Amino acid sequence: MIARLRPLAVAVLLAAVPALPAPAQAPAPPAGAPVPRPRPPAAASVPRVDTDALKNDVTRNESFQKRLAADLEAARGDRGKLNQILVDTAARSREVEQQLIEVEARMGELDRTASQITASLQARRAVLAEVLAALVRMGRDPPPALIMRPGDALDAVRSAILLGAILPEMRVEAETLAADLSELARVRTELTSARDRLTSLRQSLDEDRARISALVGERQRQQAATQPLPQTEKAQAESLAKGTGDVHDLVTKLERDVPSTARAAEAARTTAPADTPNATPGPTEIAALQNPARIAPAMPFVEAKGLLPLPVAGVRLKDFGASDGVGGMEKGLTIATRMGAQVTAPADGWVVYAGPFRSYGQLLIINAGGGYHVLMAGMDRITVDLGQFVLAGEPVAVMGSGSRAANAASGQPQLYVEFRKDGVSIDPAPWWAATDSQKVRG
Repeated sequence: MIARLRPLAVAVLLAAVPALPAPAQAPAPPAGAPVPRPRPPAAASVPRVDTDALKNDVTRNESFQKRLAADLEAARGDRGKLNQILVDTAARSREVEQQLIEVEARMGELDRTASQITASLQARRAVLAEVLAALVRMGRDPPPALIMRPGDALDAVRSAILLGAILPEMRVEAETLAADLSELARVRTELTSARDRLTSLRQSLDEDRARISALVGERQRQQAATQPLPQTEKAQAESLAKGTGDVHDLVTKLERDVPSTARAAEAARTTAPADTPNATPGPTEIAALQNPARIAPAMPFVEAKGLLPLPVAGVRLKDFGASDGVGGMEKGLTIATRMGAQVTAPADGWVVYAGPFRSYGQLLIINAGGGYHVLMAGMDRITVDLGQFVLAGEPVAVMGSGSRAANAASGQPQLYVEFRKDGVSIDPAPWWAATDSQKVRG
């Protein structure tokens, strides 16, 4: 048994125990020996530049810039084309964001697993080293002949009896250690693959963000050219926000007193038919939802249940109706996002307010028609203006990208989404589309 176990134990222990560090300095040469000449210091190693990778990056960037220029040229003067590119790019960006969240979470799990296995290996090093040392001693000093050295032979028999009791446990330890080493190798391989995947996703996301930024700039340029927003109206809206303590009162005053918001509210009233709670969207309504050139909601908001895209990729923290921790209930959905995540409009509608508001921070309010309003807060920057009509899935804001944007509880930016009907908060869950690309992982 010892002969069979010894190679396994040696191999396992050598794999588990790191190599000893090299001595700090070489031993002194014997007297009279020639003193070796000191070697000249090695030249500082120059990091190797991967020229192929640099060329590929340059080529990829040039190709991206050409595609972006072509998109901007095609969208110039064509609102429908511009909206379609924006919605498609935002949807792709949201999917990539969600994949990044999942890959990063998986990498965290793998890192924890690797740390646990390493700690377990380190904890068993001492026991295995003692047993292995006993085996090595037996190999170097075999039991003596019984006739010549009976006392030593008795000691050897006693050692053999002791080792006979220990060896089964050592076999279990060795097999467990071998399994742990195999699992550690698998985890490290998966980590390498996940890091490669992470790099690829980040490159794709960076391109999508650059594309959206350029397209949003073109959209706002066209908006300013066709429906300019006077600075006085923007200042008036912010002044009303500072003097109002309630969101419902803010909406009422904005839609009554600020011209651009009042026109948007009137358009919402005249284009949105009466609620039909039992109605389901038909082919005509679905086709209208796919029309990127629309200038009014594709269907009544109440009929859009199960069709609306989530505004951001992330991890759900709080749902509507959950306890808020201070004796009340949550009035909306809270989602933890990645830094700099793109936020899209959940529904077709007109922008009622876009700016700071009390504890909400940056607040965006969209009039979806039929008495429905969508509120979103927690963004770092809003990219639409008062009175502007936006499509479901169209980029409207960006989450924060610095430490100030991170919530103290989760360490991530948080988007708050609330649906209201005639000023009363309602559960948004029935409106979200159920496709995997639009789900928020809970």
